Amino acid sequence: MTQAIQNARTGVPAKGAWRTSNPGLSKSLMVGAIDLHCHSGPSVMPRYFDHYEAMQEASDAGVRALLIKDHYYSATPVTELLNKHFSHLKVTLLSGVPLNNQAGGLNIYAVEHGIAMGAKLVWMPTFSAKNHIEHHKQGATPGFPYAKKAMKSPTPLSILDSAGKLVPEVFEILDAIAEHDVVLSSGHLHITEIWPLFEEAIRRGVKRMICNHPTYVIDATLEDITRMAGMGVYIEHSMCMFSELAKWRIYEPAALDSLIQAAGVDKTILGSDLGQVGNPRLVDGFLDVIETCLDLGYSEADVRKMVSVNAAELVGL
Repeated sequence: MTQAIQNARTGVPAKGAWRTSNPGLSKSLMVGAIDLHCHSGPSVMPRYFDHYEAMQEASDAGVRALLIKDHYYSATPVTELLNKHFSHLKVTLLSGVPLNNQAGGLNIYAVEHGIAMGAKLVWMPTFSAKNHIEHHKQGATPGFPYAKKAMKSPTPLSILDSAGKLVPEVFEILDAIAEHDVVLSSGHLHITEIWPLFEEAIRRGVKRMICNHPTYVIDATLEDITRMAGMGVYIEHSMCMFSELAKWRIYEPAALDSLIQAAGVDKTILGSDLGQVGNPRLVDGFLDVIETCLDLGYSEADVRKMVSVNAAELVGL
């Protein structure tokens, strides 16, 4: 293991810790990139950078936009403020509404307020999802982060009732998402919850949908991924699970290739899911996974779709 990779796995990562088989092309593909899964701080989770520092890092690499994700609060007021005062960095910051316990769970008031503030996305429950909590208890899925300070244990949330039907709160939320044409993320729900969610979302006029890291926590198969893509859902894969620099790397390049093929390049989005202390810098994670895709034989046009074009289409940039 090189010292650069060792540094990336044990603390705040050093710059430039990526493979360099084709650095010029990789860096050119960063220009205009959009990351819909940036975990910057402030956060109760350990982060190596804050929202402003993320904006600066992205600007230096020519990244077009970052969508800030925190599991416990909507960063939309912060992103609106930073966009206003640091427009010269030429990076658009976005955020959404996470429907975990801290936002009141499946709370239409949080959704309406977030959208009114400028939120571009609504996440179904993530860390408060019953499915996530059950995976956490089982210890079967590596890479779960922990808060810096102990907090009250989450109340498990599901979007289905005891009969397997969507709970009424979901309908109002889907209607608001459809009315304002923002993105619906399936969060950390199990794939068996995601089917009725997306089917009802389509019936109610939701046009923008994404499933995050479908094989991690979600338990989706390749066949599930193909089916979701056929419904118009974008499939996002987390670079922190594929980068050679990441402490949470759990998949080999061949797995990434299979996942891309399952949805097709036109419905695949590569998001960093980075920002954690001990993982690589966001830009370095991007560069590493871009090189992996090039090594797998994907064209420059294919990679650009997966790191920028598809995300832009999804969020309406």
